[in-house]
Amino acid sequence: MLLARVLSKIYKEDGIILQDEKNVKYVIGKPNSEKPVTVKLLNKKLKYLLLVEPEYYFPEAFINEEIIIENATLHEFLMVFVKNLGRGEITFYSDLVKKMFGVWRYISNFNTKSKSKQQISSHYDLGGKKGIKLYTNMLCSNMQYSCAIWKDDTKTLEEAQINKLNHIIKKLKIKKGDKILDIGCGFGTAAAYIAKQTGCEVTGITLSKNQLDYAVQNAKELNLDNQVSFELKDYRDMGGKFDKLYSIGMFEHTSLKYYNTFFKKTYDLLKDNGTFLLHTIGVVGPPSAPYRWIGTRIFPGGRCPSYSQIIKPIEKSGFIVNDCETLIKHYDLTLEAWRERFLAKRAEMKDLFDEKFCKMWEFYLSSTSAAFRYRDLLVFQIQLVKNFSTASRTRDYIYN
Repeated sequence: MLLARVLSKIYKEDGIILQDEKNVKYVIGKPNSEKPVTVKLLNKKLKYLLLVEPEYYFPEAFINEEIIIENATLHEFLMVFVKNLGRGEITFYSDLVKKMFGVWRYISNFNTKSKSKQQISSHYDLGGKKGIKLYTNMLCSNMQYSCAIWKDDTKTLEEAQINKLNHIIKKLKIKKGDKILDIGCGFGTAAAYIAKQTGCEVTGITLSKNQLDYAVQNAKELNLDNQVSFELKDYRDMGGKFDKLYSIGMFEHTSLKYYNTFFKKTYDLLKDNGTFLLHTIGVVGPPSAPYRWIGTRIFPGGRCPSYSQIIKPIEKSGFIVNDCETLIKHYDLTLEAWRERFLAKRAEMKDLFDEKFCKMWEFYLSSTSAAFRYRDLLVFQIQLVKNFSTASRTRDYIYN
């Protein structure tokens, strides 16, 4: 079988038993002799589809129970496979198909205001109000849905997320009285924490009704109504001037065509002596196509940009890059923590949604964790200013 020959070239460590629809077995690499990980293909078409577009057809087959994994969890299998694959592609054809999809996505994807709202709602408002239960079950108590920062002595997800927020406070030098804009504020908990810790005033904007409702209620419970406010608003409709801006995990929802618009608008919203911190997932290599499965099933319209795709529109906007930090070996741990919490509540999630939904989210959390650990994903924190007088001479202020 051609698929077996291709996989044999990929597996340099460990191995699997590949079993086709006729129960014919193929030894790939060096599987465990006592309990070999066995991957059963129950649909004969998979022998060909997995050669052409594995990143789409493997999760689809897993969700539809056309692929069965024995003697390993999905997470364990993906970690070993992606470690062996690294940053390469499975075949020339899969690379070609991905590039063709990338061209089509660029041509067809327009991040208009109405489409942006629709795409955001499809993920953060899924299932209506019951969607909130998904996030309260999966995320930590401070409801942060983005990469945490894991220091050597960090023990819990809650601690790691607080590390991230404190890091942002220091990078922006936020002080009492500052007026801050949180672009894509999520559940509003970052805004609430930052306001409480520093005495600043934060305005948060989101396109998700569920997130807005949660943010408003959370601020009210914390008696922060006089310091934080939230609006259901597109960043392109925002007016005013702010001392500091930050955006955590929102930029991935922005279409490539609108990068210039994004940075020109944020430039206009920032005061001349202000600072903007962009926290976004990115890829380590040159520009590449977005993952079709993730963009179809999980984050419609989503894209993880390369550094060059971010920098070019920044240069055109007038911003100066004051600092850029890459967060590596942080998001894989964050995703694993979310996965563990999600699976701990799997029965409840199945009752709220269904079995396919649970398998879909398990694949999303496991596959992205593997991609952050072994493949091509990381997080950029890019600090932008409008003039040299605002720039910092050293980075000591962040760590002292």
